[in-house]
Amino acid sequence: MDDTSELSCTDNDMMNPAVTLTYQVSAILVMSHVFQIFLKPLGQPAPLPQILAGFVLGPSGLSKSTPIQVFFFQNFAIDFYESLALYCRISIMFLMGLEMDIPYLMRNLRPASIIACGSCIMCTIFALAISFFVYEETGSRGSRITLALVITVILANTASPIVFRLAADLKFATSDIGRLAISSSLIGDMYAVFILVILSREKHKRTVNGWALMAFCSLLLLLGIIIFTNHLVNWLNKRNRDKKNLQAVEVMLLCSVILVAAMTLETMGFSSILACFLMGSTFPRGGKSARTLLAILTYTVHNFIFPIYVGYTGFKADTSYLNEMKRIGIVVMVIVLSIGGKILGTLAACRYLKTPLNEGVLLSFLMNMKGHVEMLTLTVAYQNKVINSSIFCNLMVLAVVFSSIISAALIGFLVRRESYTIGMKHIPMEIHNPNKELKLLTCVHSRHPVNSMVKLIVSLRGSNNVPISPYFMHLVELPEKIKKKTAFYEQEDDDNDSDDDDDSDSDDVVEINEAVDMFIEETQMMIHQVQTVAPFMTMYRDVCKFADDIRASFIILPFHKHQRIDGKFENDKDGIRITNQKVLRNAKCSVAILVDRSHTISGTQAAGSESLQQIATLFFGGPDDREALGFSKRLSTHHHSSLTVIRFLPTSAKEHNIGINVSQKEDDVLVGINHDTEIDEADSSALANFYHRYVTSGKVRFVEKYVDNGAQTGMILRDMAETYSMFIVGKGGRGDSVITTGISDWEECPELGVVGDFLASSEFDISGSVLVVQQRR
Repeated sequence: MDDTSELSCTDNDMMNPAVTLTYQVSAILVMSHVFQIFLKPLGQPAPLPQILAGFVLGPSGLSKSTPIQVFFFQNFAIDFYESLALYCRISIMFLMGLEMDIPYLMRNLRPASIIACGSCIMCTIFALAISFFVYEETGSRGSRITLALVITVILANTASPIVFRLAADLKFATSDIGRLAISSSLIGDMYAVFILVILSREKHKRTVNGWALMAFCSLLLLLGIIIFTNHLVNWLNKRNRDKKNLQAVEVMLLCSVILVAAMTLETMGFSSILACFLMGSTFPRGGKSARTLLAILTYTVHNFIFPIYVGYTGFKADTSYLNEMKRIGIVVMVIVLSIGGKILGTLAACRYLKTPLNEGVLLSFLMNMKGHVEMLTLTVAYQNKVINSSIFCNLMVLAVVFSSIISAALIGFLVRRESYTIGMKHIPMEIHNPNKELKLLTCVHSRHPVNSMVKLIVSLRGSNNVPISPYFMHLVELPEKIKKKTAFYEQEDDDNDSDDDDDSDSDDVVEINEAVDMFIEETQMMIHQVQTVAPFMTMYRDVCKFADDIRASFIILPFHKHQRIDGKFENDKDGIRITNQKVLRNAKCSVAILVDRSHTISGTQAAGSESLQQIATLFFGGPDDREALGFSKRLSTHHHSSLTVIRFLPTSAKEHNIGINVSQKEDDVLVGINHDTEIDEADSSALANFYHRYVTSGKVRFVEKYVDNGAQTGMILRDMAETYSMFIVGKGGRGDSVITTGISDWEECPELGVVGDFLASSEFDISGSVLVVQQRR
């Protein structure tokens, strides 16, 4: 955009642009990592050091030196830069669509739209108010309306990829405020892209009818590509079922389809930003195609493409244009109105939605992140002579860069200050509303408990498709002979197919993937698959940390024994038990251990069969039993689950009319609950609430059993062994109780508690699985 762009090398050195581009990209990556080393301890998110890296390397920093300027700014390399930016946008937006929580977006479309509209409308008003002033002061020529539209994009747009990356880097992308910010920024992006499409129409000089026809053809093309991609993915998923991931040729085929579709839309004069996002969000989530693309794109985009793309934003800023107070005033005015418009509009929307003020302020600055559509708009407008003033374009680039730097720094500060508000907020299942979203983390070490785990998830969704965000983590032991610890949360990509036969865990991985894929295909319910590799002694840290990152309310771990074909239990590795014990001690949410006897609630049955599953929740008293009771609420809402709550009381309670007075008919409770001072108040309150909501409505059966000692308790449990397909019980926390003391001759697994250990013991011959629940200590 200035005279330095005319400098070039010899025309016969055809490889020079590619070499120059490689050096620039490498310099941005190295510099961004250097800045991140110093800024990360201060709590600053990744986009900030990346923008600063480009800013320092650009004409405002090191490129002031003539040799560096000649090397970095070459006229024939401009097309390379723009092509690289296009490929970056395609990759980033497709990955964003692939990772986007679409069900959450649809459930919260109204608040997200209100926040986006509030900030965009206020910024649009400010843009129209200053556009004619800026037009005169920058010596612009051409259409004033076009310039007003460009300023509107500068002020109103929110760079959704940067917001997405900020939220992920600061560990609140899975929180409600993080997902609301991402959803709102996407809607703001749509507004800016719509204006960009109007500017593109100016470029092609189309009539209204011609433009509408081309838009209709583009829409048909997009729909056709989405349908074709879905069929292609389904075909690829069915090929080579014994492979963990797609082959390299298949990955290239999918990427080529996406790239060709995006390039075709660009050629037709329409931005591919939203098209790539839609292709990603409609991409079939189940199967190895999504897993492979997600693993490859996540690593590539987060470590290379995104830093380059964001760094290039700062790279284009040139402070040499700030040589007059008038120009400085214009940049300051645009920054103030951009931030001010976002704050006023977002806070007004948050007040209407009754959102807390501290969250509204954080949302305001998140909505002010720039550098995505704005740069593309300025590039399109200038290169196609829609705007002829290089001064205007460079001043707007400076405003975008400075605004993003200020907002990113403030967001890092606000997140640190409001860490309690947006951090881990554990809600016990005891008080968790069964109609609200449940974030669940299930873990497996091998293929044995996979079916039971994935089939349990569908019952937790209930009959009314209650929101649930299940995560399925495969825990892989890192052999001790490997000194360096490796941990990651994505599926590994195998470059060498021959390794499948040599990998001892390959069969487990394939069977785990296949079970999850079949589940997703049958229930149309998304499960997020993750993987961690670590020694058993430290594996619990990865589990707890990941549960914190996703804000899980519940963790389900597999028992360290698995059932053989003859029904007997066989010990797995001792490290599995160690991991379970450490997770129970360190997790910041409730934890359950599943003793799988392969007769838990069937996902196939729960999804489509008429077979009724009998579930028993055993209540002896205490916080863990109350948590188990709260967990059972979710299961009781499924139409293929029949839940019975069985409360055990000492015989003395019946004689003194303590606790629950019942008039039984076939063990069903017919009358209410009488609170007595001798019964724990928390237990009585939990049972009363549960009884009046679920028992009186006929959803759940309630049974009381009076016993004198643990031996009688054991006999009753043996009598009902074949009646139920699953037993749910609290680990303990109930103190010494006469009704559980001596229930077994010895305690083999203390991490299951007295009752759980008895139900899981080899001497207790039952066909039902056991879920032992521990509330967060």
